[in-house]
Amino acid sequence: MKGPLFYSKILLFGEYGIIKDSKGLSIPYNFYNGALKAENNSTPEAISSNESLKRFVVYLRELDKDLVTFDIDTLQRDVEAGMYFDSSIPQGYGVGSSGALVAAIYDKYANDKITVLENLTREKLLKLKAVFSEMESFFHGKSSGLDPLNSYLSLPILINSKDNIEATGIPSQKTEGKGAVFLIDSGIVGETAPMVSIFMENMKNEGFRSMLKDQFIKHTDACVDDFLKGDIKSLFKNTKQLSKVVLNNFKPMIPSQFHELWKKGIETNDYYLKLCGSGGGGYILGFTKNIDRAQEALKGQKLEVVYNF
Repeated sequence: MKGPLFYSKILLFGEYGIIKDSKGLSIPYNFYNGALKAENNSTPEAISSNESLKRFVVYLRELDKDLVTFDIDTLQRDVEAGMYFDSSIPQGYGVGSSGALVAAIYDKYANDKITVLENLTREKLLKLKAVFSEMESFFHGKSSGLDPLNSYLSLPILINSKDNIEATGIPSQKTEGKGAVFLIDSGIVGETAPMVSIFMENMKNEGFRSMLKDQFIKHTDACVDDFLKGDIKSLFKNTKQLSKVVLNNFKPMIPSQFHELWKKGIETNDYYLKLCGSGGGGYILGFTKNIDRAQEALKGQKLEVVYNF
């Protein structure tokens, strides 16, 4: 048995903001993927994944039956027989490792599932997001459901607000272009739950709340609009502002050895850095008008280009 592949994702814009109704834009990232498997299940990774799935089955049994039901007996049997999630998606890197697993389980075991081939109305997308949110909360505490949605549909998702999401198209890449979105490997595994609780704690502070609304969300929304319109000049202007706001207000989410590099990018305009997912480690997202200059300036860092302008 080998299930279909589910891909990683990158939330280009909207981390933290979407908790408070900012816009967001999430794109599939086909470099990493995962699938449910039954054979070769004696490796340490397979055994650990299978143990996690056993706990997940117990959790899924208790989910609201009005929201979603599963063929839980078949799932239980497959897991008891050693099924695991065989994945190249790094965990704790902000690229949706648990999202791909949730998408794979829903795809194979959900009853009356909404499929990618249907006319995906807003209602259906919100229903899927609600189901995935409940499922993925097993891994993270509180989940928006967006990662599994992106992985399941393998389409860019535009978040206009909590109750308004749509599958969208993004401008096609210019492979010969010098502009790029890239990932930097921080070399540290990040954990979502502690980062989200720091954020929630900060939200009790009125100054932080108004910064979020007047600066962070304002620039995030502008970046999403610029990216979708292909307005590169305005995109870089807003990404620079966003990078500044994050450096000034989200320091705990930025691994300390990147504080100087973050500042240097803003000062030189060679690149601008932002959080990829909740931060605290994993990947850091970068935007540059000139990838050669950025690579030179970030010598010694591992860069992966994910999109060319």
